Amino acid sequence: MKILVTGGAGFIGSNIVDAYVGAGHEVVVVDDLSTGRKENVNPKARLVKIDIQDPGLERVFQETKFDVINHHAAQMDVRRSVADPKFDASVNILGMLNLLESGKKYGVGKVIFSSTGGAIYGEQDYFPADEQHPLRPLSPYGITKLATEKYLFYYQAVYGIRHVILRYANIYGPRQNPHGEAGVVAIFADKMLNGDQPVINGDGKQTRDYVFVGDVVQANLLALKHAASDIFNIGTGIENDVNTLFRIIRKSTSSSCEEKHAPAKMGEQLRSVIDASKARKILAWAPTVSLEEGLERTVQFFRSKKRS
Repeated sequence: MKILVTGGAGFIGSNIVDAYVGAGHEVVVVDDLSTGRKENVNPKARLVKIDIQDPGLERVFQETKFDVINHHAAQMDVRRSVADPKFDASVNILGMLNLLESGKKYGVGKVIFSSTGGAIYGEQDYFPADEQHPLRPLSPYGITKLATEKYLFYYQAVYGIRHVILRYANIYGPRQNPHGEAGVVAIFADKMLNGDQPVINGDGKQTRDYVFVGDVVQANLLALKHAASDIFNIGTGIENDVNTLFRIIRKSTSSSCEEKHAPAKMGEQLRSVIDASKARKILAWAPTVSLEEGLERTVQFFRSKKRS
């Protein structure tokens, strides 16, 4: 297949590109490198440095007749979306529409979209949340993800472009950026390996569903083969709190830092965990990497980067 991966120089996207290239697909990466890194891009993939909002994006579709768009480019920082919802919408909605309009014009048959399994459900009524849970996003970021899902339904209904929407839990693993909109795993690992003191927001009892990036990559491989349009949660169904993460990473890094707490962040969700049984049944997908193993592999990645 000929596949366009947006955000393919970033943490999740670059790992997916590696897998697609390894499976024999022809891959073009579109990334403006604002948060992605050129060195993350597989040498067998072609990198086009461009913003997904740029009208010149159409030229990429003229040059290569793509079968699939895998859309991972996004404004991913929930806090920035709250501070600047107009910027969030310009990237996540207008950028996406720029992409889909070119896809429609040049015969793209399918879109794989990275949605959110945490922000899209909001404060949950039950745990874990399945795909039928009410959608009540509490941030502009979550709203733009939901809006994109609705646009994808429209493009399928009117233009026949199929979609597979993957609602991710909290992803961690190698290549995650410990700065910017980084997740807590990358922040803790980086600070502890550098001898710095990480800080836990609030009491640390807020829970998330942490899924290893390698397992997410497998979901994106399986999504290529899925013929119908559908929505799948991609997570472990297991809740872990921040204090647990801190202690596992501290042990893995042999750090002697204290368990230091700071005031809680305003509006932070207390619990988030998703049910991926639909993906197990239909995609034959299941997470295979335990939290302990995944955290150890992540720490080893950061340790190797520190040495190089």
